[in-house]
Amino acid sequence: MKNAIADFAAAARGMPVSHVWRGHGSALFVELGNLTPRTRRDGSPGEPQGEMGLMIGWSWRIEEERSILCGSWSDEDLWAPSFAKLLGQNVDKLTTFARLPEVMISLSGDLHISSFMTSEGDPAWALFDMRGPAPITLCCRSGQITEE
Repeated sequence: MKNAIADFAAAARGMPVSHVWRGHGSALFVELGNLTPRTRRDGSPGEPQGEMGLMIGWSWRIEEERSILCGSWSDEDLWAPSFAKLLGQNVDKLTTFARLPEVMISLSGDLHISSFMTSEGDPAWALFDMRGPAPITLCCRSGQITEE
């Protein structure tokens, strides 16, 4: 699956962060590239979806050059201004790290978004590629990167 991460990283390089939003609980969604509007089942507007994206279910952090701006356990008042700093930044690098694969996106402006699971089970992240005829999702299952 290293090739899948390398392919995803190559495709994401240079894409701008177009939208950042909070899902259920502390779930973080980072949408990259052109946005497509979405509609919820009840007909109300949903969050727009990027060409590619990252979801971290929980245990995430956003870093600057020398400090952590905020994380999933931070005061929620810090989230919106930190999310705003990400908008318009371009993807410089996407990598996995650690024995049980965590994910990090490094952005222009020396900003970084990383997963960092602190509970039992697998790291709770997924990468999405919506550009083709069928969506591609990469995630960590049983300690391995898998494609769903």
